[in-house]
Amino acid sequence: MQPERPRPVQLNAILERITFQSEETGYTIARVATERSGPDLLTVVGPLLGAQVGESLRLEGRWGSHPKYGRQFEVWSYQTVLPATIQGIQRYLGSGLIKGIGPKMAERIVAHFGTDTLDVIEKSPEKLVEVPGLGPKRTKMIAKAWDEQKIIKEVMIFLQGVGVSTSIAVRIFKQYGEASITVVKSQPYRLADDVWGIGFKTADTIAQAVGIPHDSPERVKAGLRYTLSQAADDGHCYLPAPNLVADAVKILDVPADLVAACLEESITAEEVVRESVPAGDSAVPAIYLVPFHRAEQSLAATLLSLLHNRHDRLKAFHDVDWARAEQWLHGQTGADLAPEQRQAVRLALTEKLAVLTGGPGCGKSFTVRSIVLMARARKAKVILAAPTGRAAKRLAELTGHEATTVHRLLQLRPGGDATFDRDNPLQADLIVVDEASMLDLLLANKLVKAVPPGAHLLFVGDVDQLPSVGAGEVLKDLLAAPDIPRVRLTQVFRQAAQSGVVTNAHRVNDGRHPVLEGMNDFFLFPCDEPEDIAALTVDVVARRIPRKFGLDPRRDVQVLAPMHRGAAGAGALNLALQDALTPARDNQPERRYGGRVYRVGDKVTQLRNNYDKGAAGVFNGTVGVVVDIRPEESKLTVLTDEDENVDYSFDELDELTHAYAVSIHRSQGSEYPAVVVPLSTSAWMMLQRNLLYTAITRAKKLVVIVGSRRALGQAIRTRGAGRRHTGLTHRLSPG
Repeated sequence: MQPERPRPVQLNAILERITFQSEETGYTIARVATERSGPDLLTVVGPLLGAQVGESLRLEGRWGSHPKYGRQFEVWSYQTVLPATIQGIQRYLGSGLIKGIGPKMAERIVAHFGTDTLDVIEKSPEKLVEVPGLGPKRTKMIAKAWDEQKIIKEVMIFLQGVGVSTSIAVRIFKQYGEASITVVKSQPYRLADDVWGIGFKTADTIAQAVGIPHDSPERVKAGLRYTLSQAADDGHCYLPAPNLVADAVKILDVPADLVAACLEESITAEEVVRESVPAGDSAVPAIYLVPFHRAEQSLAATLLSLLHNRHDRLKAFHDVDWARAEQWLHGQTGADLAPEQRQAVRLALTEKLAVLTGGPGCGKSFTVRSIVLMARARKAKVILAAPTGRAAKRLAELTGHEATTVHRLLQLRPGGDATFDRDNPLQADLIVVDEASMLDLLLANKLVKAVPPGAHLLFVGDVDQLPSVGAGEVLKDLLAAPDIPRVRLTQVFRQAAQSGVVTNAHRVNDGRHPVLEGMNDFFLFPCDEPEDIAALTVDVVARRIPRKFGLDPRRDVQVLAPMHRGAAGAGALNLALQDALTPARDNQPERRYGGRVYRVGDKVTQLRNNYDKGAAGVFNGTVGVVVDIRPEESKLTVLTDEDENVDYSFDELDELTHAYAVSIHRSQGSEYPAVVVPLSTSAWMMLQRNLLYTAITRAKKLVVIVGSRRALGQAIRTRGAGRRHTGLTHRLSPG
């Protein structure tokens, strides 16, 4: 017999301060004021995600006692209620919840209207112009924000009843507005497709709460799409049908024959695509989500069309005296090309599609610079691009030629459509794409469609690094296709060979342990327990590296963690590094969102593509620094690594996270003066050779590994996950 839960106690309180909050679970530790508590604040704990400082809350739960922290109120559920006292109203309005009202303006409004303030805003907002400093424009903004908050609250109350957190309710409202409750009741699985941050599991919880049966075909089909999208998140363009059915059965907990029947219905309805794809000596029934199938077909067809096009925009290079050309190049650069580099230069200028790969210190950058110099000497129009802002900046520095991100080059619009495409191609004779290992299937397809017929396209990248975050492994697939021209640079140049970073990157890539003796740019700080690894990592970043090497801990040093979770993961390290590098200061504005606090000076990164932000969109992985927080406007400003100031309203902060520590996957395409890698055995499943190799190759001057020798050995021994499920090589192959 389960013991009965005691009857809940009700507590009315004003939320004064949030001490801790987990964005994943909503668990919160907060301090509240009540009528009886006087100047003393009470501690409340429980699910309070979405509650804002300054709001009046009606809490339900029970009183308890913590052995260390004493008496506290355990929250089971809460509702937001409008405050009734002058102090409560002023605090509520000044919390930043209503756009157009900051703490000072809240004080003025409440001083004028007293306890009638909220009634005035609700019923007669035009009276707000009576307050000194409030004009008609701002009055309208306040009235509009108040109405939005009211509707959001209604949606929140409904969604809390079906088990949805407040932060997700806000996203649902942004997507559907006043239709939110109708959509949630009648089409809950739409949420997983339409609303960023809501996956199938959340939609499934809501669906069950509104009465959708467990074995409903609608649920099973949504579960199949979810299983495929999860596979895409893991890098796969398709799943073999048996794998898809088995994975979906585990997720949905329904019989396999029901899943198989619903899969057939989904194929017939063209919700997914089935195609036979070669795998080894046989073929598999590959199941694709429609966008990935279309993109893979289109990418292969366009690449082959570019390769075999009769028109050639660099025709002049077919008759070049290469000995004289290389002599001229020596005069420009002061250096000779090595044999492999010479081959790569000729290939890029004579073949309309080519791939250049190689590890650090092998001269990829010098080769690209040589290609660009020779092309421009023949008056060719050259475009240089890379997947990230940092990589584009570095490419421009190395070649002396302007470079841009692929997203900006294509001028992607809201919805992801590109301004430049097959009907409106780029004006270029040669397009060079660096860090091509980062290109996923969808972005690569958009890019190649914009290449004009006869132009030359060169992909440059290190194929031994981690593959793209998105689905596909385009660079590896291109190198596996027999007809695609390619050069692999293998010779490590003498100057690079003297670098511990370069030497040890190649050793790790070959499955050998790094050399630590006599290296002044590569260090291992042995440490076993995750908590100790985290503490030592913070000390290395905040104190030891700045003291010994004179590097700025925020601008020049980047922590790259194998995973996000755990004591030595990127999540916990971000909190610790923020405390060390950007601590809270009196009279400095800050903004809490979920489990994070944003302060001026914080290093942050964008979590999703947002085509509506900035001059030409802000994209997943963009890094920047918080340069301004304006509570009265409910906004903060980030200066991105592309030197653009981008504003975020406080309700958009779920798009940002701190970037003092990032996962190694998110660091792809970036380069930092110094890299610190915490390695713990708690990240055992992630410890793979290409992961460690990618982390090391992100460093220009210095690598410090903090952690367990056993974890380091595991990473070096483990060759990594097998190939992703992709069909691009097959589509590029003869026949």
